[in-house]
Amino acid sequence: MKPARRRRTSSSASVRVGADLIHIDAVRDSIERFGARYLDRVFTAAEIEYCQRSESEQHQRFAARFAAKEATLKVLRPDQRWLDWRSIEVIKTPGGWCEIKLHGAAEVLAEHAGVAALSVSLSHEDSYALAMVSATIYDGV
Repeated sequence: MKPARRRRTSSSASVRVGADLIHIDAVRDSIERFGARYLDRVFTAAEIEYCQRSESEQHQRFAARFAAKEATLKVLRPDQRWLDWRSIEVIKTPGGWCEIKLHGAAEVLAEHAGVAALSVSLSHEDSYALAMVSATIYDGV
């Protein structure tokens, strides 16, 4: 999802923050148990391709992206329906940082919630991966 370009009728803005911490072995176990079926259900083709570029870090990369998807859901706050995991995509930019790109129902949900911008920070170390997602929300869209 790209930042909104349209003019807002209200100057009232708020920030939502979502965070998720995940044990890397939980993701590794799911990959080992379910293989491509798990990967294709949770991650986009671009995410899979990026994560598998590094055999030594692939599980950490998948875990960090899973945590980012969870953190994004906490920001979007879906009401009584679950989103397709692939509707939330983590993009690695040429500059080295990551961004969240929304598709389909996640993008529509963000637009209805007044989300103007999303920011994400990922980290992984030893046994854990962490993601923090913040959203700028405009009230009175």
